[in-house]
Amino acid sequence: MAAIMRTLATVLVLAAVGAVAWLAMPRANPAPVPGVLFGRVELRQLDLAFNEAGTVRAMALHPGDSVHAGALVAELDDSTYVNAQALAVAQRDAAQAKLDLLLAGTRPEEIARARANVANVQATVSRAEATFSRQEDLFNRKVASQQAYDDALMTRDSARAALAQYQAALAELIAGPLPLEVATARAELRAAEASVRLAEVQLGHDKLFAPVDGVVMARATEPGTAVRPGAAVYSMAISGEVWVQAFAPEAMLGRIAPDTEVPISDNAGHAWRGRIGTVFPVVEFSSTAADQPAQPVYRLRIRVENPDATLRQGMPVTITLSPKSA
Repeated sequence: MAAIMRTLATVLVLAAVGAVAWLAMPRANPAPVPGVLFGRVELRQLDLAFNEAGTVRAMALHPGDSVHAGALVAELDDSTYVNAQALAVAQRDAAQAKLDLLLAGTRPEEIARARANVANVQATVSRAEATFSRQEDLFNRKVASQQAYDDALMTRDSARAALAQYQAALAELIAGPLPLEVATARAELRAAEASVRLAEVQLGHDKLFAPVDGVVMARATEPGTAVRPGAAVYSMAISGEVWVQAFAPEAMLGRIAPDTEVPISDNAGHAWRGRIGTVFPVVEFSSTAADQPAQPVYRLRIRVENPDATLRQGMPVTITLSPKSA
């Protein structure tokens, strides 16, 4: 009896093993299921970086923290940019003062002083000319020496040159600045104002804000580190819209028209509603086994209309196509 029971038990065990093996065989080499596509939730990540170089002063977030769009997440030491802005403002004010001075014209006091200088030099010219006339007469009568004549001539010519110089200065003061001088001053002011705006923009870049809602995946640096423009400070997964990417064989093209609603599910039994957004027009090739030829497939993106916390980036999902959408 015991031998019979042992034999029966052995038969039952072998039968159970055979049944499990039989069930496992189609899963080991699954055949394509008509109307079913396998896709993956798209990874939507970005790196947050400063637009300017500097030393990181503060970082507010850690991996796993949720962040909302517009939140301050990191800061640079702004002392360099504050000083650069102050310098740019001072240069702008100096350029403005220079332009205002030109536009105001010459003060009456300066013109009066220039007129007095001209009158004084004119008197000097008159004395020099009188002295030269006397020396010329004496020289012609062989009474004065050549040296005395030459000295009188040089004094007269020097006085005349000085008079011309003072008269030109007076005319310049009366005429005021040249149009070209005013245009140059205006251009210098515009350049200084642009420098101020640039300094303000650079100063604003000392703070890093989250551009979208998301979850921090990693910190790429720490406070006290000198960073270059564009160097990642955080890695962040983007929240919000969820998209699934899948590939469909050519035979299913008629069933994956844009705006078609399709059910999406995962291996744990969760389900979502999806809507096909884009079917890419370029063919790609995919093979399920190394010994099989590659088959033409088309990439499609599906927007999940009711995502929840169980739907995570990168996870595999199943898309079921309705035969009525053909």
